[in-house]
Amino acid sequence: MESLSSDQHKRVVLTLQQVEKAIVQLQEWNKDVTSADDYLTSPEGAKNLAANCMMIEAIGESFKKIDNYTQGQLLPLYPSIPWKAVKGIRDHIAHGYFEIDADIIFETITENLTPLLTATRFFLEQLKH
Repeated sequence: MESLSSDQHKRVVLTLQQVEKAIVQLQEWNKDVTSADDYLTSPEGAKNLAANCMMIEAIGESFKKIDNYTQGQLLPLYPSIPWKAVKGIRDHIAHGYFEIDADIIFETITENLTPLLTATRFFLEQLKH
């Protein structure tokens, strides 16, 4: 990203590092979760669901910021990720309030985090140069 100022470059790298940590943390929190029902059948599960939602919101917002910082130039370098959906799930959670679908959160965590982590690490590697 040659068009980024030094300050923007640092912000993007820092944000990507935070996203990487958040994804790893989500994976750790959910390593024993086997279905969306695990979020709904106990107070501990409900807390996990709420914490997951908070982290997913933060990740979505972070990618919105990254897209703004890079003027839309970085995310298209990894086209296999549906970036609009990544950024949009944040809005869905933030404005859904009590209408959070545990199945969507479970699916996001079990199916989408690993590819998103791979993309995040790809971007970090690209920004080293």
